[in-house]
Amino acid sequence: MDIFDKFSTLKSRTDLVTKLGTDPFGVKFDDIENATRGRIGNRSIVLAGTNNYLGLTFDEDCMAASINAIKEHGTGTTGSRIANGSYTEHVDLEDALARHTGMASAIVFSTGYQTNLAAIATLAGPKDVLFIDADSHACIIDGCRLSSAPTIRFRHNSPADLDKRLTRQGPIEDGIALVVIEGLYSMFGDRAPIAEFVDVCQKHGAYLYIDEAHSFGVFGPTGCGLAEEEGVLDKVDFISGTFSKSLASIGGFCISKHKGFEITRKAMRAYMFTASPTPSNVAAARAALDKIGEKPELRDNLRDRGLQLHQGLSELGFELCGPPSPIIAVRRPNEIVAASEWNWLLEQGVYVNLAVPPGTPQSSSLLRISLSAAHTKEEINTILQAFKDMQGQSDVLMAKVQAAMAAG
Repeated sequence: MDIFDKFSTLKSRTDLVTKLGTDPFGVKFDDIENATRGRIGNRSIVLAGTNNYLGLTFDEDCMAASINAIKEHGTGTTGSRIANGSYTEHVDLEDALARHTGMASAIVFSTGYQTNLAAIATLAGPKDVLFIDADSHACIIDGCRLSSAPTIRFRHNSPADLDKRLTRQGPIEDGIALVVIEGLYSMFGDRAPIAEFVDVCQKHGAYLYIDEAHSFGVFGPTGCGLAEEEGVLDKVDFISGTFSKSLASIGGFCISKHKGFEITRKAMRAYMFTASPTPSNVAAARAALDKIGEKPELRDNLRDRGLQLHQGLSELGFELCGPPSPIIAVRRPNEIVAASEWNWLLEQGVYVNLAVPPGTPQSSSLLRISLSAAHTKEEINTILQAFKDMQGQSDVLMAKVQAAMAAG
């Protein structure tokens, strides 16, 4: 028995996909030119799959803040905050996040994934019950697995089904119910009806935890996310997010309206036993947070580009998985067709995400596009033209798929 035999099915799928051209999960860019352009060899590629929603990765202030932090405090922290202490940057960003959102407490983490692992696994103890959306992200699911609390799933984006399951559960002796949802779902780009979920949670006395990784900075009058846009930010108990989307860095955060959240720093294993975020990453996120507050026009442009692309793809007859948003997912018949089309788009100078099972809801195969406030109208038209031209190549692409399957 070879230790890698357990991955034989995955390897077969991967081998088949790579026969169609470039490995979609191993793309190498020779240069990232700006927030919307990358280079592969001598070709300039439109980046339409980076989650760089506000386009701040090349913002002069964000880059300068990161560089200055390295000059002042070095390249790494070399340990956890529990062991090595906090840097000025850590505390400053936490204070700024709390002020910006009007929350009582904020804790920053080394990655967004780690944020949900740490917070969910710690907040829900053995006497508690977790209720999570059926389409929850992997980091939410893994956080639940690390928790000692039982987990109950409810139908995707269904406050009515959550209400039913909380009613069926009834009062939890010596424990609480923690409901976990997302704001903007990362694969389909569909939004949670947050105000309705707030009502259900208040009815049952449940705590509400929202992952706003893809919606923080993007929605709301001050960019606090969909909870703010729906006017219920002050009614949400916990909000998690990441620095790697709108905040143009690497790391994560969890904020809470409860000051008691501070005690969890001394209980969250994934916070206590890993190195803290580097000064440069934290400083870049801090500068990006200022931009979120100062430049609502970034959100306006992002919204307009989302409307432009969504309308254009709809008019071309593509099946889209959600309403207009920074995430636009185009449903394809299966993963081999999607992989073939993904390769063709890349050859035409457009990079999107190939999203296939098991990482997608409903076992969907998707060409997933994520937009940026830095995208121009002309770049959106380039993306639309590539999809239109792809329709005209359907026979050629299908023959390529059949040849790859026959060879496999």
